[in-house]
Amino acid sequence: MNIRITDTRNPKLPTRNGLRGFTLIELLLVLVILGILAAIVVPKFSGRTEQARETAAKTQIAGFSTALDAYEVDTGGYPKGSEGLMDLVQAPSDVQGWKGPYMKDVPMDPWGRPYVYVSPGRNNASSYDLYSVGADGREGTEDDVTNWNKAK
Repeated sequence: MNIRITDTRNPKLPTRNGLRGFTLIELLLVLVILGILAAIVVPKFSGRTEQARETAAKTQIAGFSTALDAYEVDTGGYPKGSEGLMDLVQAPSDVQGWKGPYMKDVPMDPWGRPYVYVSPGRNNASSYDLYSVGADGREGTEDDVTNWNKAK
């Protein structure tokens, strides 16, 4: 006994196990549609890398700010000097009341550079300035990420 299974949509086309495969035209059509979608979507996401790095820098600065405020509550002042961020990790020898560590380590900015810390600050005279020089690596440019509001 020989049983022949046919496609119910087109009974003239015999199929194996009742399944019909895709034709080359159908596959090419799907690839063209995917290519068009990629051409539309990819450019919209290409500028997101720098935006993500800027957001990461803002988040890290907010984390520093929390740790620096806790340090200030415990010791009565903010760390001094350009290496002041290390005082959040290791107890300075000349400070009373240190209850840290306030951070596990001092991370680099998302572009792989150290954050710039100045205390007392030029923009925040009663506390500190903390910023990243951004993607271009130059201080005072438009892409700097800071803990103060930049004048536009």
